[in-house]
Order: sequence, then structure tokens, then C-alpha cells
Amino acid sequence: MVGNGETAARYVGSGEVPGAGAAGEVIELAALPLAELKRLGVQVRVQAFTAETPHGRLAMANVIGVLPGRRTDVIVVGGHYDTKWFRDFTFVGANDGGSSAGFLLELARALKAAGAGEYTYWITFFDGEEARESWTATDSLYGSRHMVRELTRQGTLPRALLLVDMIGDRDLDLRREAYSTPALVDIVWSSARGLGYGQYFLDQAMAVEDDHAPFLKAGVPAVDLIDFNYPPWHTVDDTLDKVSARSLQIVGEVVVDALPRIEDWLGRTLGGTRR
Repeated sequence: MVGNGETAARYVGSGEVPGAGAAGEVIELAALPLAELKRLGVQVRVQAFTAETPHGRLAMANVIGVLPGRRTDVIVVGGHYDTKWFRDFTFVGANDGGSSAGFLLELARALKAAGAGEYTYWITFFDGEEARESWTATDSLYGSRHMVRELTRQGTLPRALLLVDMIGDRDLDLRREAYSTPALVDIVWSSARGLGYGQYFLDQAMAVEDDHAPFLKAGVPAVDLIDFNYPPWHTVDDTLDKVSARSLQIVGEVVVDALPRIEDWLGRTLGGTRR
């Protein structure tokens, strides 16, 4: 079971992912992934909240597709589905926002078809990753910061997070994200080499603050798969023709191969289970 890059790419261009839009601009954007998850037979939770932003109080919503496992311990596979707001042009965000959302929908379909595994998986669409103005600690990562606050308060933080962001670039080159948990990076890169995709998973490091940062700060092991070497980033040229089904397929195969290894690592390293 590897999922399908063509299907993920079709999701990006089909209207099942938000595309042009902005965090909090139209809360109905959450209805797009929510409706498709329900169509796939996936349990859905919506984590609605109000964010304090430079543009005032904005309604936002994280969308979570729940795939129950034999234990209640959760591994989150997530990405953001909002796109950056600009005053002077309409930003499509086909890769930056669209590719992760399309990828997650196809991953949810594939994992659902495979049946229950050991861990419970949350396929999570984060709202509000993008800054409304300039990136700061308070103007960014609204959805992931909210989720971590809520789960910390409830004592139900996940066991691990695997994050995807901008993974549809036709010229795919993922660098080892420097803030990520090194052991999880090693697992993913080992999977890539084993599948013959080592040329796309480079050994150079790059630090990127992304939706994994609040989880790391809360003590949750996390890895961010992001191709930040993307010239159309935050420009009018981040359009559907820049998104490659082949790149989505490669990342999908690697993620699916890495997830059981991450489960094994959790069992060896963290020990026991909250079940």
C-alpha cells in the first residue's frame, strides 16, 4: 500500500483542497477536506477556534481524519491547508498549501483501505500556518499552536508527528530539516534510500520553522518533510503546473515505508504505551 501520486495531484486541482484563500478568511474552506474525508469513510473531527491575529480575531479550524488503531496512542501525519494572504494579488498556493492537503487526502484513503494498524493515526489539516503579515512567534502556526495547547491541557499529546509541506515541487529536493528529531529524520532518509529515492532526499541540513515546532517544544518527536528550494514560493507563479504527481508519489511511498519504522522506534525508545 503506497497511495497514488496521480490521485494526490488530482486532489490539488479538483477543488477538494482549498487552493486560493487564506487562513480564517472563509471558515467554509474547512468543509472541503472534511467532506472528502467523510466520503472516504474516515472519522472526522473539526477543531474550531478563534485566533488573535494582526487582522483581528479570525475564525479558524483544524480538520482531523481519525484512523483508529489497535491502541489509542496517536501518530499525527499533518500539513497545512491554508494559503498565504496577499493584498496585491491572488495567491493560488498549489504547492504551498495545496500539495500537502492533496497528499493527506490520498494518504487517508490509502491508510483507510489498508485497515487498522497498531497505532491510531490522525491525518491532520492545520489551519493558519501562514503569517497574516510578517512571520513572528505570534503571527504564524496558529492551528498547530492551538492543537498543542489543547492536547497539553488534556494530557493527550501524540507520540510523534510527521509533517509534510511543499512536497509537490517538480524539482523535488528535500533537505534534512534541522529542528526535527534526528532519529525520525534518519528513519525517513533510510526509507528513501531503500526505495531508491536517495537523490531526492539530500543530506544537507536546512532549518525551517513550521507546524512541527509547537510539537517539538511540547516534547513530541517530530520530522518535517519540506522542499524549501522552490522559486515560486509566495509568488503568483505557485500554480498547478508546478505540482508533480511523481513528486507526490515519491514522498508518499517514503512516508508509508517509514511509518512502521517510526512505530518500531517509538516502542524501543519511549517504551510502553498509554493505550
